[in-house]
Formats: sequence, structure tokens, C-alpha cells
Amino acid sequence: MKVINFTNAISLSFLKNLFFSIVWILFLTQPLSPQTQSEIFLEGASITDIDEEPGFLWVATYGQGIYRYSFTDSKWINFSTKSGNIDNDLFYSIEVSKNFVWAASVEGLYTFTKKGGKWDKRKFAQGGEFGNWIRSLKYDSEENVLWIGRFRNITRFDLTTRKYDDISRIQGTDQKSNTIKSIELDGDSLIWFGTESGVHIYRKNKDFTDPSAWRYLSNKKTGFRGEGETVSVANILFEGKNIWFGTDEFVTVEDPEFNLGGVYIFDRRINWERIYKRSGLGANGIYALAKIGNYIWAGVYEFDKQQKIEYGKGLYLINRISHKVTPVDLNEINIASSTILSFHYDGKSIWVGTSEGLIRLKIENKLAEWPKKK
Repeated sequence: MKVINFTNAISLSFLKNLFFSIVWILFLTQPLSPQTQSEIFLEGASITDIDEEPGFLWVATYGQGIYRYSFTDSKWINFSTKSGNIDNDLFYSIEVSKNFVWAASVEGLYTFTKKGGKWDKRKFAQGGEFGNWIRSLKYDSEENVLWIGRFRNITRFDLTTRKYDDISRIQGTDQKSNTIKSIELDGDSLIWFGTESGVHIYRKNKDFTDPSAWRYLSNKKTGFRGEGETVSVANILFEGKNIWFGTDEFVTVEDPEFNLGGVYIFDRRINWERIYKRSGLGANGIYALAKIGNYIWAGVYEFDKQQKIEYGKGLYLINRISHKVTPVDLNEINIASSTILSFHYDGKSIWVGTSEGLIRLKIENKLAEWPKKK
């Protein structure tokens, strides 16, 4: 009888992926306590964004300012009006570079210069009443450029020349196409800007003033399956050849088709898929997305048509291959709030930002750890 050498027959890459998949299936289907340690920090704080640099974790909150956590000595430093070292407590996004930390607020851009240890605020002249409402930031280290997503306009800050350039990407008379909610770098060639009515794609090998460097994708033609009156893109995530979009839900009795919400998956060609309540999600509004192993983590919310209020509906895991949705029992990982606002994966721990604090889920099984990829 012929003996088949399966070690040679199956590629090392396949075995590695299979092994990691098995580890994660066990991690996600068994009680979490044997494999994870759950710790809560900043109880009572609403965690809007999380970023990391060597040795430190930076956390933006809506109500308690900015926090910095030292991994070396496990200590927190708070920047807030209460601490007296910054004049604002309401922040939407945070971004870190070698020399600076930037924080987005409704009153403009806050910059922390590490060398001087001081925060400065910049306001923008263009954009009218809402011109200083900033909801997203993204630092491009290759270009040494900070991209600033404002309620009116995109701003490009070149740190080398210290020059700010305002870019209006309004499409016709659609003001929402120039209202920026999210920004993500797509490799070294593209930048995606999520708006309240679609996404702008900027090709970095062209000057940002060149109209041909930009492309707009909305639900008016084939994008986002043509669903809803408009589509508000709160999150953008890249996974293999696919792009995942977390979208806002905003529907009322008077306008039940305005923003339908859900997670849209685009294969960069013509194919779109939508994962939403009927697919197994607890609700259609998406607060946050993260990719860890073979799973997409999603913090979801529901928009109440009658009261016109958002309600957090918990944490769900989507298998990125099969697209099967699995709810997470928050009690098992000691998360008290069902409003999941942000994620950050540092290669060993999953940091989960909620409306009532920051949770660190540390995976104890060393075989379940991946090298960090940003």
C-alpha cells in the first residue's frame, strides 16, 4: 500500500492557516476564561478611538479627554480640563507619530508635541460653522502627511513643509459627499475617505490637486448594491482582495430608507455583499470594525425610528471566509456595556472601547498570537 506524505503534499502556508483557524475556532466557541484575561480600565469613560506607539497606548474619550497608558509601568496619564493640561474633553479620533499626537474634536485639531509635552489647538477658517468639527485622522508615515477629515472638507497637512491644504470633494450639490467620517490607507498607493454619502478614493502617485487622482463611489449606481437613499461610511477595513465598509443606520418613520446600515463587502470589481440584521447581526448600525485572524469584529447599534436614538447592541464576529455571524456573550468577557465603539489589536491583546470603559482581552495561549500588522 502506498503511503502518502501529507507533510509534503500540503503546503506549509496551508497548514499554518489551518492551525490558526482551529485555534481561533476553539477560542471563539469555548468559554473564554481559560484562554483570556479580561481587564477593565478607565471605568465610566466613553472610548472613541485607540492608537499605539512603542511603549504607550493612546486613548481618546468623549467626556474625559485623552489618556496615555505606559506598558512599562502600567500607569495612566490623563489630559483633560480636570487635569488642567488641555482645554477640551470631547474627542472623536486620535493618531500618533514619532514626534506628535493628534486628536480630533468639534473645536478643531489638537496637537501634542512630545518634546515639549504641550497641547496646541488649530482652528480652520474654511468650512463655515462646522469647519472645525473633525471626526477622523490618519497619518501617512511614508509621505509624512496627516490627513484630517472634517465636517466640511478634507485637510492635508504636510509635516515637512508645515503647510495645510483644504480640499473640497463635494459632488455636485451633495454636501454630504464632502462630510468626512473615516480615513484609511490602502497599502502604499491609495487612500479611502468615507463620507456621509459614499467614499472618495485618492491615488497617491498623483498630485492631490489633479482631479484625475480622485474617484468617487456611492450607492447611486452599482456601489453598495444601490441600496438606501444614501450610504454613510463610518469604517473601512481591508482584508485580502476585499474591502469591508461599516455603515451608519439612520432610519425614521418618515424616511425608512435613508441610511440602511450594515456591513458591505466589495471585491474591488463589481461584486457587493451586505451583512446585516437578517444575516445574524444584532442590528444594522456599525460603530467599529477590526480584523483579527479569520474574523471581523463588529460593534453594532440600532437606531430607534420613533425616539431617534441609538442603542448599542453588542459585539459580533464575522468569519471573513464564510461570512457566518457569531454573537459574543459579553458577560463571559466581563464587558458591562453593549455599546462597542472602538477596537485596537496590539498582537497580544484586543483592546475594546465601550461607552463605559476600556477592556483588554489578553489571549493567554501563545499559539493564538499573531505578529502585529498595521
